[in-house]
Amino acid sequence: MDIQNTQSQMRKGVLEFCILSVIRQGEVYPSDIVEQMKAANLNILEGTLYPLLTRLKNAGLLSYRWVESSSGPPRKYFMMTDKGLAFYEELKDTWNELADAVHALTKPKNQNNETDQP
Repeated sequence: MDIQNTQSQMRKGVLEFCILSVIRQGEVYPSDIVEQMKAANLNILEGTLYPLLTRLKNAGLLSYRWVESSSGPPRKYFMMTDKGLAFYEELKDTWNELADAVHALTKPKNQNNETDQP
């Protein structure tokens, strides 16, 4: 079994949620998303990001606006729509349930809860 393939699939599974988490914080330029993801140790290539942003925009979860740049072509800044915010909240609930379940299944059996310790 190829561990790198499994790791890649796990990352792909949370990629959309993480990108929406970054955009939810406020209007953002795609390279800022790449930098924030990299800072969190979730590297993403622009070639992966742009198609995902387009898909999210086409689904009505994101909108964008063009901003003139003094150092080159105009920049496209993305923000969440009301529909995107509602979708994000559902994803967050799903993530929390999933993370709790994974934590419960992966903790050692002999690990006591902090409240059970003297």
